[in-house]
Amino acid sequence: ELNKSIKQSLEGEFGLVWLQAEISNFKAQTSGHFYFSLKDSKSQISAVMFRGFNSQLKFRPEDGMEVIIRGRVTVYEPRGNYQLLIETMEPVGAGALQKAFEQLKAKLEKEGLFDQARKRALPTLPRHIGIVTSPTGAAIRDMINVLSRRFKGAHITLAPCKVQGESAAAEIVQAIELINRLPDLDVLIVGRGGGSIEDLWSFNEEIVARAIAASRVPVISAVGHEIDFTIADFVADLRAPTPSAAAELVVRNAQDLINKVQEMQKSLRVAITRQLTLDRQRMLTLAKGLIDPQRKLQDASIRCDELMQRLENSIGRYFESQRAGLELIEEKFSSRIQNYVNRLRHKLAQVSGKLDSVSPLAVLQRGYSFVSKDGKILKDTKGLKAGDSVSVELAQGTFTADVTKVNSVIKSGETGR
Repeated sequence: ELNKSIKQSLEGEFGLVWLQAEISNFKAQTSGHFYFSLKDSKSQISAVMFRGFNSQLKFRPEDGMEVIIRGRVTVYEPRGNYQLLIETMEPVGAGALQKAFEQLKAKLEKEGLFDQARKRALPTLPRHIGIVTSPTGAAIRDMINVLSRRFKGAHITLAPCKVQGESAAAEIVQAIELINRLPDLDVLIVGRGGGSIEDLWSFNEEIVARAIAASRVPVISAVGHEIDFTIADFVADLRAPTPSAAAELVVRNAQDLINKVQEMQKSLRVAITRQLTLDRQRMLTLAKGLIDPQRKLQDASIRCDELMQRLENSIGRYFESQRAGLELIEEKFSSRIQNYVNRLRHKLAQVSGKLDSVSPLAVLQRGYSFVSKDGKILKDTKGLKAGDSVSVELAQGTFTADVTKVNSVIKSGETGR
């Protein structure tokens, strides 16, 4: 009851209050509510900013940030704590939008979305140009006029969207994603005419910056006037000071191209004329050194006859020298063969004489004979008995005999019969 009474007294005594202080102990809960303290050099007070209020902030509160808040004094009865229930908040010095701009710029720069290394060059002569802007604004009319005047051959596709208001950022993102689906798109212009920072704020939204960075084709940012800078300018591949300037940057002047082609034609004509003159002079110089083809052929024919005669003579001399060499070789070879044959004959005679001296046939010529039984020559009477048939071979002829008596050799030196 005491806490309730205190709550009624405080909330009845204090209405809306404005307070300038420094944020400390800042915590953003998963519920979306912000809890923090507001302090100066002498004291501090607890504060809460519910999700319904903080969702309207263009910047994110941080510890150490000095702000001006509007809120109400309230008491949380269960704990008996009093605190400020904050409804609005503005940073001191720079406005909320400027603070949000600086915070998002620092965040995306840290991620590398502003790096020059990821910037893409514009196509030299785009055939298909996409534009994301309002279909009713002056910016689209200015860009179409410039593009039509400078290069009528370019095809232009407009992806219409809001460029101001709460839903503008989401529509810009949707338009960028939609036009990137065109397979033949070469380059994209995203922008609008001038206005206040609030009017241009859609191009400072994080979702728009990431959509530009994710574009399949190079993007030119053309937002506001030359003095206006947005996050889209830093993320895009190229910044144009105005929408009209973007149209001038994206295509070359058609007349400039025509003049360039004419200059190249003139240079080519001069170069061809100079080359033809040099070739004509060279041809005349070569013509002076030419000889009558008929005489050239006659000289070549005579030269061929001379070479043919020399070739025939050379071949004849070569064969004569080869023939003499072959005859000499044949004579030497024949003599060596004859000597070799004679040596073989003499050696053969010597061997034949030796063979004759030990030949069994020579023994037969001296009156001896060979006796064999069953194809085996008999050296003694072992295995021989009366009635056996033996074969007797003489120097001239053979005959068969029947054994009637066998005498064995008993003592050394005695001959069996």
